[in-house]
Amino acid sequence: MRLPKQCLSILSVNSIFLLNLGFPLLTLPTVLNRGEVIAQTDPNVEAERLFNQGVQLFRQGTAESYQQAIVALEKALQLYQQTRNLGGQANSLLGLGRIYDLLGDKQQALEFYNQSLPLRRQVGDKAGEATTLNNIGGVYSDLGDFQTALEYYNQSLPLSRQVGDKAGEAVTLNNIGLVYNALGDRQTALSFYNQSLPLWRQVGDKAGEARTLSNIGLVYNALGDKQIALDYYNQSLPLSRQVGDKAGEALTLNNIGLVYNALGYSQLALEFYNQSLPLLRQVGDKAGEAGTLGNFSFLKRSQGNLTEALTDMESAINIIEELRSKIISQDLRTSYFASVYDYYEFYIDLLMELHQQNPNQGYDAKALNASERGRARSLLDILAESGADIKKGVDPQLLAEEKRLLQRLNALDQTRQLNPGERDFEELKQEIEAVRRELRNLEVEIKRNSPQYANLQYPEPLTASEIQQQVLDEETVLLVYSLGRDRSFLWLVSTTEVKIYQLPKRSDIEVLAQSFLEEIQSLAVVPPSGEKLSQMLLSPVINQLGNKRLAIVGDGILQTVPFAALPISQGGTEGGQNGGYTPLIVQHEIVNLPSASSLAILREQVQGRTPAPKKVAVIADPVFEENDPRFQIASSTKTETNDVKKIVLRQSLEDFLGKSFGRLEYTRQEAEVIFALVPDNLERLALDFNANRNTAINPNLAEYQIVHFATHGLLNESQPELSGLVFSLYDEQGTEKAGFLQLSDIFNLTLSADLVVLSACQTGVGQNIRGEGLVSLTRGFMYAGAERVVVSLWAVADNSTSELMQNYYRKILETGSNPATAMREVQLEMIQSNNYNAPYYWAAFVFQGEWKTGLSTR
Repeated sequence: MRLPKQCLSILSVNSIFLLNLGFPLLTLPTVLNRGEVIAQTDPNVEAERLFNQGVQLFRQGTAESYQQAIVALEKALQLYQQTRNLGGQANSLLGLGRIYDLLGDKQQALEFYNQSLPLRRQVGDKAGEATTLNNIGGVYSDLGDFQTALEYYNQSLPLSRQVGDKAGEAVTLNNIGLVYNALGDRQTALSFYNQSLPLWRQVGDKAGEARTLSNIGLVYNALGDKQIALDYYNQSLPLSRQVGDKAGEALTLNNIGLVYNALGYSQLALEFYNQSLPLLRQVGDKAGEAGTLGNFSFLKRSQGNLTEALTDMESAINIIEELRSKIISQDLRTSYFASVYDYYEFYIDLLMELHQQNPNQGYDAKALNASERGRARSLLDILAESGADIKKGVDPQLLAEEKRLLQRLNALDQTRQLNPGERDFEELKQEIEAVRRELRNLEVEIKRNSPQYANLQYPEPLTASEIQQQVLDEETVLLVYSLGRDRSFLWLVSTTEVKIYQLPKRSDIEVLAQSFLEEIQSLAVVPPSGEKLSQMLLSPVINQLGNKRLAIVGDGILQTVPFAALPISQGGTEGGQNGGYTPLIVQHEIVNLPSASSLAILREQVQGRTPAPKKVAVIADPVFEENDPRFQIASSTKTETNDVKKIVLRQSLEDFLGKSFGRLEYTRQEAEVIFALVPDNLERLALDFNANRNTAINPNLAEYQIVHFATHGLLNESQPELSGLVFSLYDEQGTEKAGFLQLSDIFNLTLSADLVVLSACQTGVGQNIRGEGLVSLTRGFMYAGAERVVVSLWAVADNSTSELMQNYYRKILETGSNPATAMREVQLEMIQSNNYNAPYYWAAFVFQGEWKTGLSTR
């Protein structure tokens, strides 16, 4: 089977990404070794000698010489620090960053670059500042954060032009082209490359010229103009060899191999890959090595050499895992993993082809492990970190700085949302982004400073047998979906067996899933697309499920599909509802999971935890508007409604700048009913002005087994850290208050909750990141200590949600149902009702996390 074109494209892009040409070779001190005697009396001279020695070792371009260069540059840095030579420090730091960059340790490289940048600015070295900004952009580009990369490149470019640094300008133009090419904008990429190329020639830099020629070739290859691509590669290759740029030579050889393979000349392609791979290993280019190994795997698979293809792909993935482990920043880990997820998708597809040929060799179970390795890895990491309490023992000044930055970020975002005209919007947006970047950098520093982090062992994703032993029970079946370009897969896993089924390609599933979601939100009682979607997703396994609980791990759009509402019968099947429509929930309790491994580690984190002493805390019915009748001075009320057939929604406003949030009056009734179910002194009810942000972040919430939020939700799919919940925006005196609890705030909560319920809209959706899944509020609350979370998939109606929640808590608190079972019971009752039988009303809320036990009694 052919590798999906998308995967091939990503492998190609990764394997030819230009390594930033910003090492300060253009600004080297002219002083070389002046002799040992002088050096002993002048630390600056010795520092210059060591720095130049490091540069010469770097220029040799091998992994071994890079390690020697690190030693020399570290010694030079120490001497420059001793003499307070800021320019020397900046050069040494930039050089160290450049080497770690080439060796694939992007986090270490970024830290050195970030130390160099303020020194450049302090001494007024604009050319050096431009170089450093360019290199920082290069790290973000290599890790898949293209928007941040562009921000740095756009700071670098005018500085290079201002000081007349043609080579620096050429570097940045080339790298901007790389970003646009990675984003699929080929013509814009060509425009930047064509600006870069004459500058290289003007300054006589053949290595830079060679790399830009190779990158132009890549664009034409992507556009299908293979011969033009070869022409550019064949111009590039001799230039790289002429100047001894082995890394550039290796990448161009790899790209030539790609073209020949696409043209059907497999043996010729193999020869070029075989020339590329040893060079990449010689220069220590791990990312390039992974790319070429991936291309080997694709080629060998197309030749029918599946075992050899598997060996090469596993070697590539091992490198990816190694590079990932060196990235401390969770944001960058996530963006990097998204950029290489196609390797895992191809790996799964290859294993399944092997399984079809050798059905008894365990390739299907190995593919399941590959699926676990390729999904929700950052979630696994943060859950492990939550258990380790990585802030314990950290310098209090670092934690105080983190608190200060979080407060500043919240204040800025409050201005952005409530008073958008108060400041220039773009300026405010840039300041917010700058503070977020400071927070990310501080996160890395806190971890490096943490004794707990130093001893932290991140969990390995579970194998099939471990899932059977650690996750499942006799009454539960796991369904795991993996959507692919040419075909998709479904695993059915029970305590005794692992079975796999082939499904249609991703695009076919997406079309039906989108139609199904639209029909539900149009209040269709029987969504027409449901039958076809159910046939696609469930027909291979439906007769094997019995009445067991279904733990579902979705992929892509399936993470937003309410499986509970999928029909399982046609026509007038006995027990059917609404003219034969029998939704899946009639026969099955349903639990959603980001991955099987995530539940295992969640169980590990809460095992042995002291039960929270109190029962329920409810925060509801906040004050959103200045003319709310709860102000004594107000005489009228203004309620904004965004509706589905005039329904008042607990809506999420993705673009909410300057908009008002209407009062959700049913949340009060909901809260009061829940409150009445709990014995005195074991509950807390915060309404009106008390339903504020300070209440939501109060450490006392850790005393409650259940924490219930009934309010508006905010969804920001492009920047998930800005998603969150809205609390009172005014105090009793009418003074505006910070009321937004964002995902970044939620991560800093401390809870001991058996259950967190987000009775608001779209709290279970967010940015869908390849390989990571939905970055929603769920992960923030799980990190904060929640064992289970109930969230919503769309903008829910205020009145029906209130009724659902009241009945949900009656079942939990009066009849003792565990939270997963109670959700099914209340949804079944709504299906039988006259007013709320459409899936829109009852299917929005999904249960995530532990299903085995009820509330803490231990």
